[in-house]
Amino acid sequence: MSALSHTPAPSLSSAGAITDVAGIEVGHFSDTRRPTGCTVIMARDGAVGGVDVRGAAPGTRETDLLAPGNLVQQVHAVMLAGGSAWGLAAAEGAMRWMEERDIGMDVRFGTLPIVPAAVLFDLPMGDARIRPDAAAGYAACEAASTAAPAEGNVGAGAGALVGKLFGVHRAMKGGVGTASVTVGGVTVGALIAVNSLGDVIDHNTGQPVAGARTEDGTALLDTRRALLRGDLPKPLLAGTNTTIGVIATDAVLTKVQANRLATVAHDGLARAINPVHTMSDGDTLFALATGRVPLEGNAPGMTVLSTMAAEAVAIATLRAVHAARTVTVGELHIPCVADLGAPRG
Repeated sequence: MSALSHTPAPSLSSAGAITDVAGIEVGHFSDTRRPTGCTVIMARDGAVGGVDVRGAAPGTRETDLLAPGNLVQQVHAVMLAGGSAWGLAAAEGAMRWMEERDIGMDVRFGTLPIVPAAVLFDLPMGDARIRPDAAAGYAACEAASTAAPAEGNVGAGAGALVGKLFGVHRAMKGGVGTASVTVGGVTVGALIAVNSLGDVIDHNTGQPVAGARTEDGTALLDTRRALLRGDLPKPLLAGTNTTIGVIATDAVLTKVQANRLATVAHDGLARAINPVHTMSDGDTLFALATGRVPLEGNAPGMTVLSTMAAEAVAIATLRAVHAARTVTVGELHIPCVADLGAPRG
């Protein structure tokens, strides 16, 4: 063996989950009336929070309070939801659930849960009047646990699609994915709801695995190469896509460091989605630090944590489309990775 050895990338089947981070719980609510839902990432004991919004069409709540110079230091949950801006109502249900259990910040007149949120646009999938509300957010909290969360067509990813640049009818099924990376006793995990305008790329090979399909629907078009050779995309409504997610770590971080972790985690999206951060995406990543492991001695510093975060995001994004399953809603038939090119019926 040569002096320089290569460590294989984590396999998709053993990639871990965001709940490998001590202090993190996840719960999904998936609506049975149409493909939509919400996902809560909960830190009952509080976590130092950060956020970075890179897409040009975000739908968010309580992101300003996560700025390093602002007062609130900890958050108690992050809500991810479908339903476009209507889905932000799911955070109200999470607040009610947590207040009933005395989880939150003591403001003398009550216990105030801090629940930032972000939404994605899944309205093409069925009756757009059905979207996550406060009851959905409450139900997601009821379902929350430290078990590895379900992936694919669940929660915030239930109605997610990928590769819509040449029309929704040529898209593929997106979903929720999760992963974790542990180095030196510190764990960084990610949970990503993938509803991207662009294709999802295997970051280890550089090849697209899900996204816009050819006119006959049987194969991948490869959006990047199609755009570069001059193929014209369909007219787009701003904000009709969006990849959202949470990065969590058990490390002790400051609010400045948590925001930096959210920023560098977008490198994972850039590896796994192309094009990404477009005018029609509201790509938003939150960071949560539960503070169970001090960054001292031989513990990894911010450079290593940043690398771990980007890797976890890239793996979780890829897992989301591999776990997704084909759906048919009315006349809209959306295949998944496993069924691409397979005959219908």
